[in-house]
Amino acid sequence: MKKQTRTILQEISRVVPSTDMNNLVETRAGHVISSAINVTKMIYESYDEAVAEDLIKRFVNSIKTADPKKFERGIKKLNESNNNES
Repeated sequence: MKKQTRTILQEISRVVPSTDMNNLVETRAGHVISSAINVTKMIYESYDEAVAEDLIKRFVNSIKTADPKKFERGIKKLNESNNNES
């Protein structure tokens, strides 16, 4: 009879409870939402109200459409206008 051996990783994964997908999604979503709130606060603190509103609109829209380029274009446009003023 052959004795079955296990690796350390097999033993650890047997002991550590498997991650529940709902719990994982909830945790990650919580982190993302907290980060988004921090980004919006930073935008409001860094720019005047009109520019901040435009950037926030672009930020939310880029999340909705899964297109980060929309927000990046807003930042690029802002940087170009700042460079032209200098």
